[in-house]
Amino acid sequence: MNMTSPGSVVFENVRKTFGAFVAVPDLSLTIEPGTLVTLLGPSGCGKTTTLRMLAGLEHPSAGRILIGGKDVTMLPANERDVSMVFQSYALFPHMTALDNVTYGLESSGVKRKEARERAEDGLTLVGLAGMGSRLPAELSGGQQQRVAVARALVLGPQVLLLDEPLSNLDARLRRRVRTEIRELQQRLGFTAVYVTHDQDEALAVSDRIIIMKEGQIAQQGAPRELYDAPASAFIADFMGEANVVSCDVVGIEGDNATINVEGLEHRVPGRNVRVGSAQLAIRPNAITLAPRQSTSPFNGQITHAAYLGDHVEYEVKTTSGTLFVVDAVVETPFAPLTDVAIGFKERGIAIIGG
Repeated sequence: MNMTSPGSVVFENVRKTFGAFVAVPDLSLTIEPGTLVTLLGPSGCGKTTTLRMLAGLEHPSAGRILIGGKDVTMLPANERDVSMVFQSYALFPHMTALDNVTYGLESSGVKRKEARERAEDGLTLVGLAGMGSRLPAELSGGQQQRVAVARALVLGPQVLLLDEPLSNLDARLRRRVRTEIRELQQRLGFTAVYVTHDQDEALAVSDRIIIMKEGQIAQQGAPRELYDAPASAFIADFMGEANVVSCDVVGIEGDNATINVEGLEHRVPGRNVRVGSAQLAIRPNAITLAPRQSTSPFNGQITHAAYLGDHVEYEVKTTSGTLFVVDAVVETPFAPLTDVAIGFKERGIAIIGG
């Protein structure tokens, strides 16, 4: 199956209002060709509005949108070189899988014989060879999703848009299908813009994640960068749970800083930080627990313990607030009301901006 060369995406000072409501106040971003970029954020953050403007389903109130260097700001959806995979799949229930994939090609003026050949190639590409004669009702949710992806890909778009594509699947199937989408994108090298509110999904599929808050970019970067070095308490908590506590930065050496929490000193990444009071984001699995000793500087008491098979979840009351802890040591769990000493692991701790 022939694919169009992947296109870049550029938003230049894009603004979108609905009456008095400002959905996107001023958005500027660039997506490089051949990358999968995820727009991530809570409901109402502007990510879906941004995707719909890129698709041509909404038009900006101000600013410009370029695809492959071409200004498409006011072009209708059918004149943009993009394809969209919808949350609902939007398959025609009375058409076979092959006919669903063929439909868009024929609507674009491709002759029926060529359209069916390309549609069969598309189904093979997504692992559905030999299933073209089945109706959507005869396919599983994951197979229906793959038909929707094939239908979008056979059009050879510069950019593939995916709007919450896995939200209708169960947890286990979501993991498998997101892997398939990522492998397909890497193999074919198309540009993809992916919208989700699921942090695990974003971490698993993305070259770059753009976290949005109130229509603006809160932070963007590679998945590991956002997880390991969140810029704020909002980012730290959104990209997986985080305990936010006060600390003192007591020393800086190169790109590392020494912090002090309740007398416990620890070295953490500390680029562009200053000596003095700060906030610390601590991942639940970055905290260690041990029996309390008279010399332990940072102590707490277990208030809740829950065994979950491969780990134990604790709530630990401290003078810095209640900490949520995930501990992989399941053989000898701590009982509630146990006094414990608190320590930190090397990774999973970051100084944040607030």
